[in-house]
Amino acid sequence: MTNDTSGNSHNPLPGWKEMLSRRRALLLVVAIVLLVIAIAGGASYWGMAIAFLAIAIAAAFIPSAPAIGKAAPANGADTERDAHIIAFADALGDPCLLLSRRGVIVHRNSVAAREFPSARLGDPVAFSFRTPAMLTAIDAAMQTGVAQTVELHLTVPNETWYKVMISPFRMGGPTADPTLTILTLQNLTDQKRVEAMRSDFIANASHELRTPLTSLIGFIDTLLGPASKDQAARERFLGIMRGQAQRMSKLIDDLLSLSRIEMRQHVLPKGTVDLGILLREVSEGLESLSQEAGVAVSVEVPEGKTNVTGERDELYEVFENLLENAISYGGDGGKVDIVLAPVSNRPGYDFAVTVTDYGPGIEPQHVPRLTERFYRADADSKKKKGTGLGLAIVKHIVQRHRGNLTIKSQPGEGTRVEVLLPR
Repeated sequence: MTNDTSGNSHNPLPGWKEMLSRRRALLLVVAIVLLVIAIAGGASYWGMAIAFLAIAIAAAFIPSAPAIGKAAPANGADTERDAHIIAFADALGDPCLLLSRRGVIVHRNSVAAREFPSARLGDPVAFSFRTPAMLTAIDAAMQTGVAQTVELHLTVPNETWYKVMISPFRMGGPTADPTLTILTLQNLTDQKRVEAMRSDFIANASHELRTPLTSLIGFIDTLLGPASKDQAARERFLGIMRGQAQRMSKLIDDLLSLSRIEMRQHVLPKGTVDLGILLREVSEGLESLSQEAGVAVSVEVPEGKTNVTGERDELYEVFENLLENAISYGGDGGKVDIVLAPVSNRPGYDFAVTVTDYGPGIEPQHVPRLTERFYRADADSKKKKGTGLGLAIVKHIVQRHRGNLTIKSQPGEGTRVEVLLPR
């Protein structure tokens, strides 16, 4: 079977150039043997050259041992069966390879040709897949006739994981020796990444809770011991303990909020919100924070209605988070601009809200990861009061409202966050 849906020839006999290419190793060995014989005086050079030429012609035009789809059957049953096997492999949405008894690739579907271009027809499977566990499983399946499953982890060109299912196929019935071995590779990359994100999330959440909890326990032990009768120390420690307790409370609130938003991710909002009014309310709500930081906040909205479909509380949380971040992390610039404007050149969106600060900015490598849970760009950001979940919450809310979130930043130039929303 040499059919290849990626554009390989379907001719039953390949061209003489291809045949020579496939048998180049054999021809090299023959040439060396003939040369040794000639040097040893066993024959003339011309005789050896003529013999080599005859062997090369035979190698170019005599077909190799028949594989699936090549044999001349006594009737049409074998041909029809081969066609069914090929059709089955080609219909799969996962990469599929068919191997001969010797482990040579005799067919690959279009998905396999795209994802594993090095898996060429006529090559042993070991040329393309060098993972010992996978090759051992293939050998075991061929020897025992029992299906095998193994995990394949590739790091080049990108890190990917596959579940490889190796199934011996018996054309002569259940008691016959396996005629073919079917390799199906199921991509597990997304699943592995989700598992890694879940593990990271649990580890980060545990760490974020453990830090203030450890601090609380330490202060409690101090108050019960050396500082039990020290009024000044007690008042100072209780103030710190209150701050740590509030930090844990905020973290739990953000975790619950994120969980709630994710559960409603595919439920479209039904309310109506005037963005202009909402943005002014957000600015007024954070006025004390901006004054404390010495940051002037300006809000620019167009005249008239700026209504969008959305959940008011969720959209308030979006812009409160963005403005609070701009004040806390970009306050060095002394001002933050909030601009609401209609858009006509962004298909699917009607309004753009931009929050711009003029602070130190963010290194480019950090920008794509800012919406990850608990991700912090640098050590200084960990000193802030945030939980590291704010932008993750913002991203999910914007997605639920069929919007788009874009963050642009350069060191020394500040940060600009844009939220696009439809009506």
